[in-house]
Amino acid sequence: MLESAATHADADWVYLHGPAGSGKTHLLLGTVTRAREAGRNAAYLPLQKALGRLADALQALEHHAVVALDDVQAIAGRADDERALFDFHNRMHDAGHAVLYAGDAAPDRLDLKLLDLVSRLNQCARIRLQPLDDAGRGELLRQHADRRGLVLDAAAVDWLLQ
Repeated sequence: MLESAATHADADWVYLHGPAGSGKTHLLLGTVTRAREAGRNAAYLPLQKALGRLADALQALEHHAVVALDDVQAIAGRADDERALFDFHNRMHDAGHAVLYAGDAAPDRLDLKLLDLVSRLNQCARIRLQPLDDAGRGELLRQHADRRGLVLDAAAVDWLLQ
């Protein structure tokens, strides 16, 4: 789904949600990188960094084919920023561009006051992420090492995870 969003103009929009450490930012940045590799203009914006001036920040991104917006929960309860995101969402949709979102909870679980914004975010394909436990992180580490021609035994993986 993220690959499609990065490379196809008509792909579903995506809303990633999960706790800290679940990989949301990593996936957004990877999707932006993939879009750029495919020759598409793409940008990443952590909403926390644009609070109070979100309308201007988003306006600067409107020409991008793919925009990844992180930390949606940061704007909850901030009327001007919620309105700016709602308006940006609609303009990007009308222009046929893609927007990817990430937040620490599903849209209807955030403390967003603008219900129309919640409705728009709920229309995105949603992916719920969970952080990996130690066994999952160890397996991922072994897979990455294997792709590089390295063999890690269990003791080495345990040491690296510590």
